[in-house]
Amino acid sequence: MPLIVVTTSPRVAPGLLSHQAWQAFGSGPVLTGSEDHPQLPYLAEAGVEVAVVTPDPAALARRAVTETVVWLAAADSEDFMRSVGHAAVAMAEPPLIEVVPGSYDLPGARVLDLVAVMDRLRTECPWDRKQTHETLVPYLLEEAYEVLETIEQGDYPALREELGDLLLQVAFHARVADGFDMDDVAEGIVEKLVRRHPHVFGSVRAETADEVNDNWEAIKAAERASKGDRPSVLDGVPMGQPALSLAAQLVRRAERAGAPEGLTAAIWQGVGRELFDLVRRAQDAGLDAETELRAAARSYRDRVLRWESERESS
Repeated sequence: MPLIVVTTSPRVAPGLLSHQAWQAFGSGPVLTGSEDHPQLPYLAEAGVEVAVVTPDPAALARRAVTETVVWLAAADSEDFMRSVGHAAVAMAEPPLIEVVPGSYDLPGARVLDLVAVMDRLRTECPWDRKQTHETLVPYLLEEAYEVLETIEQGDYPALREELGDLLLQVAFHARVADGFDMDDVAEGIVEKLVRRHPHVFGSVRAETADEVNDNWEAIKAAERASKGDRPSVLDGVPMGQPALSLAAQLVRRAERAGAPEGLTAAIWQGVGRELFDLVRRAQDAGLDAETELRAAARSYRDRVLRWESERESS
């Protein structure tokens, strides 16, 4: 006789169960060790009787030898089910243990956990409770730069953690916001991605990355026009970004619109002009000035560290 273990996800609304789970509930007595299991009211409504028992791995394994038993597992029952497995293996004639997914996480489901944790922190933690969009800005920038650093270093195992820290900042701002929440943030970017990728979600054809970029810019221009905004090739350029990447983006946008090179002649003289010219030279060579300078800075850092080490050892 089998022991049928029905698992469910706390990230899926209770009562939304698979066909296999509903079939399993009709194959034998249904037991659970959790008196507050979220599925209980919905199973009772469907006429499924569930007995709440004290979790006993050995007793459960023995009972499954003589009859089919259905165990409704709680979300935190991994240790208990491991003990059931050990108890079954130790038996002369162990029961068959079958796991039936009643519900399971879809991709992205763990973001629900983040939203729930953020709600609790915002309510119960004094530090999190007093934060504003303005006070969180330094952390947003810091986490973004830490993501950049792990990518530059090729430390992809660390990238997972750093992306999590950055995602926290998004969730934090969405929780602080008055008038929208994390769902609204996700809805907005989903709508934008679908709208700006008609070659994926519509009938437009785009065979190359350049064609995709052209479509993207045309769609953005149409969006601005529909809002009544005065169109500019520089719309959307964040002026708060680092100066090298800012200059590069301004030049790239202007040249794409056909702006004459002579416009740079009006830029003041001095170091600023020289740096701007270097950005243009890098762009003409197919290089990113910000990336090149960061690479040079890392190389200089390594040389200074070696010099310090050699000086200390001499």
